[in-house]
Amino acid sequence: MCSAVRSIRRLLERSDPSQLKPWDSTELQEAGEGEIMASYLMDCRRKQKLMCQQLCVLDDMLKVLGCVDSAEQFLRQTCPPNPGREARDAWKALKTEYQDQVEEVEHLMCILDKRMGDLQNKRQTVEALLLAVDNKREECKEKQRVAAKQQQRAEKQINLQLDDSLQTAQNALYVYEKRLSQLRSEVDEQLTDVADWTYFTHRLQDVLAVTQSKMQYRMLSGSSSELCLELLPRSTEQSLQPLRLSVSMTSNNVFRLQVFQGTAGLLEESVEGPVRELSAALLEVTQRYISQGDMLAEIQALHSRFAIDWCPAKRLLIFLKSATTVCHLELDEGYPSSGHARLLSVRKDGSLLNVDTLQPPVVSPTLTDWLEFLSFNPAF
Repeated sequence: MCSAVRSIRRLLERSDPSQLKPWDSTELQEAGEGEIMASYLMDCRRKQKLMCQQLCVLDDMLKVLGCVDSAEQFLRQTCPPNPGREARDAWKALKTEYQDQVEEVEHLMCILDKRMGDLQNKRQTVEALLLAVDNKREECKEKQRVAAKQQQRAEKQINLQLDDSLQTAQNALYVYEKRLSQLRSEVDEQLTDVADWTYFTHRLQDVLAVTQSKMQYRMLSGSSSELCLELLPRSTEQSLQPLRLSVSMTSNNVFRLQVFQGTAGLLEESVEGPVRELSAALLEVTQRYISQGDMLAEIQALHSRFAIDWCPAKRLLIFLKSATTVCHLELDEGYPSSGHARLLSVRKDGSLLNVDTLQPPVVSPTLTDWLEFLSFNPAF
């Protein structure tokens, strides 16, 4: 683009009106010499016509004298009718040619003036375009300067943001390193606790292995801090259902033994204490389950025959004979070896019935005798 602009400028310099000086008759008139030149040219023309006529006469005279041998012959010949006719004809032809050339020159001068006008118009258009190009170039330079300033400002802002981000990242890295150190110490502590729990788990497994001769067990689920088991004593002759319990350990070496009642009939309870007392607590629960084996085996067997609900805390058994008849029976401590089963109440349609005369046809009725008697008694 720069080379094109330079070429256009050189063209404008070459077509500058100050360097183009076409001939114009008005310049002489404006200078005060027009009238002098006009009179001079008219006098020159008059003299040229006179000289041309004289030359024609002289030419005719020479031709006549060339054809005469003596003076008498000259005197006898008549004068030529039109002396200088050929020269006049040649002169008129030259004049006509001159006029044609003048008209052609004037026509060419008109064309030149028109082209000069077009050239000036184009020059003005080119100058306007050059001015617009210069303005556009200055505008582009100004936009480039503004863009450069904006870019510098943006780069500065980005650098500041990068510095802030770097500082934030360094602070976060410091915090994460500190937190990582804390987590490592906590992990070390947790690993120590896991080692302790593993040790206690092994001890529990040893205890279970010791009691395996008397107990049958099945592990339901297990983790590093909790075990879920099902226990079934082997030493009893009754067919007892498994007793579900869970053993969990805390971080301060404390165990929690949870006994689930389910259909086993044992009182649902939880025992807590130091881990060193876990074996004793487990054996105590097992012995309590074994000591009540006969009663619990009978209750578990009755679950499949009658609609009963056993409350071990009150040692109360609820028998639902029908939708309107509910019987309550109580078992003494030590049942069935040293205690008895007694009927407490019978409620029918919301009213209590007299149970003093109700007695199974045996001397010391068992819980099974009572349920069979109440189930087949047509009195209620």
